[in-house]
Amino acid sequence: MGKMLKRSEVPVESTWNLDDLFVSQEDYLAGLQSVESQAAKLTRFKGRFAEGAHVLLECLKEQEALDEHIGKVRAYATLRQSEDGTNPVNLANTAKAGDVFSRIQSSLSFIDSQLLELEDGVLESYIAEEAGLAPFARSLKLLMDTKPHRLSPETEGVLASLGELQSSPYRIYLRSKLSDMTFDDIQVREQTLPVSFRLYENSYEVSEDAELRRKSFASFSKSLHGSRHTIAEAYATEVKKQVVLSRLRGYDSVTDMLLKPQQVTMEMYNNIHDTLLTELAPPMRKLMKLKKRVLGLDQMQFCDLKAPMDPDFNPSITYEEACTTISEALSILGPEYGEIVTSSFSQRWVDYADNIGKSTGAFCASVYGLHSYILMAWADNMRNAFTLAHEVGHAGHLMLAARYQTITNARPSLYFIEAPSTMNELLLADHLMAKSEDNRMRRWIMLQLLSTYYHNYVTHLLEAEMQRRVYRHAMADEPITADRLSELKGEVLSDFWGDALDLDDDAKLTWMRQPHYYMGLYPYTYAAGLTASTAVAQLIKEEGQPAVDRWLNVLKEGGNLSPLELMAMAG
Repeated sequence: MGKMLKRSEVPVESTWNLDDLFVSQEDYLAGLQSVESQAAKLTRFKGRFAEGAHVLLECLKEQEALDEHIGKVRAYATLRQSEDGTNPVNLANTAKAGDVFSRIQSSLSFIDSQLLELEDGVLESYIAEEAGLAPFARSLKLLMDTKPHRLSPETEGVLASLGELQSSPYRIYLRSKLSDMTFDDIQVREQTLPVSFRLYENSYEVSEDAELRRKSFASFSKSLHGSRHTIAEAYATEVKKQVVLSRLRGYDSVTDMLLKPQQVTMEMYNNIHDTLLTELAPPMRKLMKLKKRVLGLDQMQFCDLKAPMDPDFNPSITYEEACTTISEALSILGPEYGEIVTSSFSQRWVDYADNIGKSTGAFCASVYGLHSYILMAWADNMRNAFTLAHEVGHAGHLMLAARYQTITNARPSLYFIEAPSTMNELLLADHLMAKSEDNRMRRWIMLQLLSTYYHNYVTHLLEAEMQRRVYRHAMADEPITADRLSELKGEVLSDFWGDALDLDDDAKLTWMRQPHYYMGLYPYTYAAGLTASTAVAQLIKEEGQPAVDRWLNVLKEGGNLSPLELMAMAG
């Protein structure tokens, strides 16, 4: 394994093609200027909604067109920064976009405020009178539901103008993690190996080599420890912001405020946590004790949790082979879905290079009116194939929703967002199992599938439980410091793993690794989504095509239905 490459040194075929967004820096800057001009035209509707339904319809349609244009500009800036956070042009683009979007958000905050100021019954009469408003009925109702928590129009305008500042904790976290943090090389027998966020999380953490896992974790943790106070301050600022906003808006808690746009009750939220954390812990402890015995480990350290159970059997898979296998596995979802899958691979919608400054983890960004982009780093292992199938699940879902719904209704609740992605992992596992008659291979596939449940039901749910405790802590006005965050994370890990894990101080720094903490109540939705996809995958096995057809119809609904309505529709 050689040195980390700069972005300019990676093969172009392993990168995404952003020309579909903007063909050059100059084109992007022109697009940024254009959205601001487009937004300025919308201000002519200020104070005019009482004139009639036709005025409101004209405004909402223009706002949709603006949102679509903004989506492309925002995506370009975000994706460029994600591919290389060390490039000053990329950083400047993101900063410029943030400033423009804050100004737009502030200047157009009057739209929601004026809608909420309409006399009772007026909005309902407009919808009944003007057929063109029907596609907006659902979003308008959700807006009206927030009325008890809205502030004055002037205050809402001020808060909107601070949008760029309000997102600064996440940007500070990313800068510290991707641009400033460096890691010591490690010596494993005769080899000197580099360490980075991506190398550790994509390769070393799941390596069969215990020495490599533990030495890389020590190097990784050393750098985390050196940045813990900066990242703790960034996270504390994010949490305090949410606490202040929840109190300003009169919510009982931050959690109540963040669940509102998800259309999720506190009971649904707590049920996911309490059920899985209680009922999953005993079998997971049993599994790790078995892994410790099978691998002959002296102790089960945190960095050993993801070690392969069968270290001598780990078939590699190239990116091209994975694309073929995933396409075959997802063919059950029909030709329209299949076309999205093959286009993702053939038209360079996926960025799988590994370079300095690239964002960690994996994500899918779907641009309404265009297509999706997927970011990951490829490491020639089957876990990566499952990750790719997962992200393609987001692409297939959101692109189908965009084809059948307006931009206003295309994006579903976060509670459901991970169901289509985890479904693809289950379908991939079924496909691989059906192709193999070798018992060792079948066991290996089952272990890969188990990794899907580990990732969503353990990694992300323990993340979510940490978040649940931090918000309780913050609502009690207790300080959030690096030491307190490590203490809380240690308690979460200890409560779940019990005596199956030898917990050390480095494991308690895991709170520093997760960008999800800056994305509202996102971590628990992985478990919610996998719960739904597991149930639907079983229905597909039992019913065949009827269950597949229902699932495809669910994907096409996008955000047109609540998460529980989507699940009921899926059966």
